[in-house]
Amino acid sequence: MARFIKDRSDTKGLAPGTLVFIGTQKMESPIVQVMDYDKKKLIEKDLSSVSEIEPNITQEGVTWLNICGLHEIQLIKEFGDIFTIPPLLLEDILNTDQRPTFECYDNFDVFIIKMIRFDESKKIIIAEQITLILGKHFVVTIQERKGDVFEPVRERIRNNKGRVRLNDNDYLVYALMDAIADNYTIAIETLGRRIDELEDRIFKTQEKGLAQEIYNLKTELNYLRKTVRPVKDVIIGYLKSESTLFQEKNKVFLQDLSDLVTMSSEAIELYNNLVSDQLNIYNTNMSNSLNNVMKVLTIFASIFIPLTFLAGIYGMNFKYIPELEYPYAYPIFWVLVILIGGGLLIYFKRKKWL
Repeated sequence: MARFIKDRSDTKGLAPGTLVFIGTQKMESPIVQVMDYDKKKLIEKDLSSVSEIEPNITQEGVTWLNICGLHEIQLIKEFGDIFTIPPLLLEDILNTDQRPTFECYDNFDVFIIKMIRFDESKKIIIAEQITLILGKHFVVTIQERKGDVFEPVRERIRNNKGRVRLNDNDYLVYALMDAIADNYTIAIETLGRRIDELEDRIFKTQEKGLAQEIYNLKTELNYLRKTVRPVKDVIIGYLKSESTLFQEKNKVFLQDLSDLVTMSSEAIELYNNLVSDQLNIYNTNMSNSLNNVMKVLTIFASIFIPLTFLAGIYGMNFKYIPELEYPYAYPIFWVLVILIGGGLLIYFKRKKWL
């Protein structure tokens, strides 16, 4: 399946709001996890089915539900029935090619963004869609697979460190989005190190595989830009919305998050320009190398053209050539050859063509 645009053939001809999973199944069976906490208590457990979700939502403290297994359409449908989520929104949640977006509803706000990681074995950026739903007393995260960048947030909740346990669920949403944005920076730094190392190799060597590596880096940066750049619009859109679920005292954190995403986007653009320059430099170096080879061949051809002319004249099969009977004709011929060849070499040297 393509990375930039995913196959939507299964949705062709279907009515809007029809639930179809667009993407690749990344785990066998779904997992539902819940963390219920406040300043004094913490309850963390796995649920056996989505039907157990509603009884675990309390009116006190914060309830964080995490659903892994976006491919399970029936689970998403049951989840939508419990929280009264419109079919069109459920359709967007199931579409893993959905552009990062924010939507405001009466009882909850929805953030759909991308969570990324760098695959060291394949040397590529892998993106996973994650949906964050902010309600009055709960936060729901829906992701494609188990394993995410939220473990540091979970540890802060478990160990009662930082501000998470001291704040409401809106701060939890910020903390989760901040963890995602921090991972953007880590991925950019990883690509940045590869770009810096590649720059040294471009100037020192002329490896045949460099062009392919440069192209691969440019592809990853474009994929990263497609993933990261819209997130800033999501945050700005929320700050401009009329939603009241995010407290005023915590909106300053969203502004800081917007600045972090902006910095990441600018870094991507900078590295993208650097890679373009590297590709131009590589092509220029290869052209210069080819020009040097052609220059040497041209110089040799220029030297041998007059010598070939002399050899051609005295290689003719005419019976009467004056110099044929002259006893010193052969040595004189070689003197002319050496003088002409040497003179041309001296001339090219003075012109700094050699």
